[in-house]
Amino acid sequence: MLTLKPDAMSGEPFYITTAISYPNGRPHIGHAYEAIAADTIARFQRMQGREVCLLTGTDEHGLKMVQTARGQNRETRDLADEMSGYFREMCAKLNISIDHFVRTTAPDHHRASQVLWERLKANGDLYLDRYEGWYSVRDEAFYDASEICEDEGGAKLSPQGTPVEWTVEETWFFRLSKYQDALLKLYADQPDFIRPESRRNEVVRFVEGGLRDLSVSRTSFDWGVKVPGSDGHVMYVWLDALTAYISGIGFPDDTEEWRKFWPASLHLIGKDIVRFHAVYWPAFLMSAGIPLPKAIFGHGFLLARDGAKMSKSAGNVVDPMALAERYGVDAFRYFLMREVSFGQDGSWSEEAIVTRCNAELSNSFGNLAQRVLSFIAKNLPEGLPWGGSEQEVDAELQATVAIACRHELPREFENLTFSQGIEAWMRAVFACNQYVDAQAPWALRKTDPERMKSVLATLVVCIRDLAIAIRPVVPTSADAILDQIGVPAAERDYTVLADPLWYQRLVEAAAPSPAFRRLELAADEPV
Repeated sequence: MLTLKPDAMSGEPFYITTAISYPNGRPHIGHAYEAIAADTIARFQRMQGREVCLLTGTDEHGLKMVQTARGQNRETRDLADEMSGYFREMCAKLNISIDHFVRTTAPDHHRASQVLWERLKANGDLYLDRYEGWYSVRDEAFYDASEICEDEGGAKLSPQGTPVEWTVEETWFFRLSKYQDALLKLYADQPDFIRPESRRNEVVRFVEGGLRDLSVSRTSFDWGVKVPGSDGHVMYVWLDALTAYISGIGFPDDTEEWRKFWPASLHLIGKDIVRFHAVYWPAFLMSAGIPLPKAIFGHGFLLARDGAKMSKSAGNVVDPMALAERYGVDAFRYFLMREVSFGQDGSWSEEAIVTRCNAELSNSFGNLAQRVLSFIAKNLPEGLPWGGSEQEVDAELQATVAIACRHELPREFENLTFSQGIEAWMRAVFACNQYVDAQAPWALRKTDPERMKSVLATLVVCIRDLAIAIRPVVPTSADAILDQIGVPAAERDYTVLADPLWYQRLVEAAAPSPAFRRLELAADEPV
């Protein structure tokens, strides 16, 4: 079980990062999936009283950027500026609550990368030599001959299925082999350092197979961070990109933010780049004398309609901003966190978005809030006083909702099992709708008005708890519901859910607006 915190309510700072995205093209749905997951985690941790830093950014160096710009007959810097802007736009559109957006072309990042380089060199872990081997421009990765395979036409491919080319050049090497035993000890001593377990097992097998020293500079192009004191060399793009996790919070300066947030609580990345984060990055940090991050989680892929991995090179990418515009940001966020078991690959379709969100958001939770608040607005214009209820059925419902919202969903979100947490939440939503049908407040209005008030008050308590619990996933829609029942902004977190008592105040509900619109499958071409 992955545990990210010893005690969330203690206020221990929480630092989470996404991968630093490669912007040789516009962001696709896979980038959105990771950003939304990271934002869900960040919002969840903030709602437990923790100070949170969420960092993302763009990794703008490397040969792939140079080749893409050359193919478009433009300057590499112009391409980087434009594409980085699209990633910022995606974060804004999807309501990602980022604290820092790092660009690896920024001067402060270059300085941080060069300071890290000097520390590796001072520790005796860098030496100049000649590299001859296989390199994938698409992955920006070096591969051993034992990892290379051939397609039907005889072309050489990496383990990721990307083309490789034989590369020969003078480069600086990092003594990665020196850290093999230290890395294996790390994995043994901290079994939750790499999650899920399948990713951990892959990394352990790779390291146990023997580590070779790593080429960490290039001379065949000049678009990158300059290697200090070594004319013509730029840093290997992964050494540069990984440094963004520390440059973005102040390294190498001894800032308050650096002291507060490092080591990172969680690096959230795709499963295809686990090696860089779980092998190279901790080895660099060990060499530099910098504490290691606490956890690395390699999530699965969102697969294209034909079951293939989506990528810019394959031409099967999907624009996440168009999907959010078509179906709504919160519906899009909910679907991604609900539909796929986090850590595993998962498929998606526009039909699935419509079906899932209509059934669970619009028809279930949205309809629950709408019918209850509309009934209060129509029948109790003076407001709804809440003084408690002695009816067992009311207490049972509140207990069901409390267990889901205060225990089950938080436990699953803490372990990054979002779909299971939302499943527990949905069971509580269904229980509330069954309660409405069984208690029939529209009938009680004529036969027992006081009992009607108790039923409505019980439901308002439950709607409050349900809205607060799901806020990390659908923040705008949940806040719209909480606005309608008068819950102050300061009382919309898990510290409130820890208190089972409702407020001694009136619920004054104006005619509510639906928080979740009913979706229709777009009639035009898929996004």
